[in-house]
Amino acid sequence: MNNTNDKSLLWEEVSTEHIVCNEWIDFRSSAYRMPDGKVLEPFYSYSRKDYVVVVAFDEDERLICVRQFRQGIKEITTEFPAGGIERTDGKEYGENRTGVDVEDILEAAKRELKEETGYESDDWTHLLSIPSNATIADNIAHLFSVKGCRKVSGQNTDDSEFINVYTLEPEKIDEMVKKGEFKQSVHCLAWMLVKERYGLK
Repeated sequence: MNNTNDKSLLWEEVSTEHIVCNEWIDFRSSAYRMPDGKVLEPFYSYSRKDYVVVVAFDEDERLICVRQFRQGIKEITTEFPAGGIERTDGKEYGENRTGVDVEDILEAAKRELKEETGYESDDWTHLLSIPSNATIADNIAHLFSVKGCRKVSGQNTDDSEFINVYTLEPEKIDEMVKKGEFKQSVHCLAWMLVKERYGLK
């Protein structure tokens, strides 16, 4: 791919208003100067926590899944365990993803799996780190697979988390993805990567 002319595609940020900026989200309205010199406004974008998604197999090679209510689509969804990466610098999102004050990504994945499902394992693989919605957000999704998970405890969820845990055969995940019933797009990507890595049909 020839990238020599890509600089001509850059947008120049002219101004930004922080409409909502709290511990959960930085929701912005910006003005951008386009490559042709025209100014586009308002352009809305946001910052939120980086997060982990965990495709977890139990000792019987079944997938550990969770069911919970998702406000965006106002439905109860089936998905893989996932959750935000904690920080100790007083800020929940944005820059400084690699500093010492950012929870180790693998440790975050282990924590989320255990808190949401009560399972743990030592056999972890990092699959990919990728922007979750590059058009309007800057947070990163870190995708993991984990094998041989064993049940060691009950759930330890946050006050706002109401989660049921299920184990499903790989064929069931495939069926749900194909029917549009596995409704988290980044989780679907994680499943495709796991299938390729382990040669699943």
